[in-house]
Amino acid sequence: MVRLDDSGDVVKCWLSPDELDRLERVAGENGWHREVAMQLMGRCGLRADEVSYPSSDDLRWSDDGEIWLFEVRGKNTKGGGQTVRDAWMPEDVADDLHKYTREQDLSGSDPWVDASTSSVRRWVKEAGHQISDKTDTHRWQHVSSHDLRRSWATYHLVERQVDVRTMMSLGGWSDYSAIEPYLTEPTEGRIGEAMRA
Repeated sequence: MVRLDDSGDVVKCWLSPDELDRLERVAGENGWHREVAMQLMGRCGLRADEVSYPSSDDLRWSDDGEIWLFEVRGKNTKGGGQTVRDAWMPEDVADDLHKYTREQDLSGSDPWVDASTSSVRRWVKEAGHQISDKTDTHRWQHVSSHDLRRSWATYHLVERQVDVRTMMSLGGWSDYSAIEPYLTEPTEGRIGEAMRA
């Protein structure tokens, strides 16, 4: 079930990988581009305003890292203009994007998602409300685009225990104070795993 924190002014949600998959599928019912947008935020850690930037020309295989990386132009957490970073893409997402690019007949320079930031945010809300209506689970109504990035960061930092410097590089955080809010409490599964070790 979607974890949430409603103790502040903004309700924060954390989705498990299975819940992210579900959100992607539901969003995809209204267009493959919406599913791609969910994957870029929830599986690659992009901000909503970064989703319309990357294209196939920006995706590359790193022989050194044996991973897919893609260029993102996004927020500078130190202030000022946008900065460029390499974001990580899971292999299954890269496979999906290769198929998507072929089937949509996109050129290498065409963005994978050609939509405004407000549209991307709306798609997340619409998919969350659809799931809420189908499951009668009100927590889905609170899910926002930033929750997908939050879920991605928390999953890798807390559940998978990826080191902070790696996550700062992939997610575009310039200092520890910017990434600290993503170091939230672990899931019950992670607590059990740690305590049994």
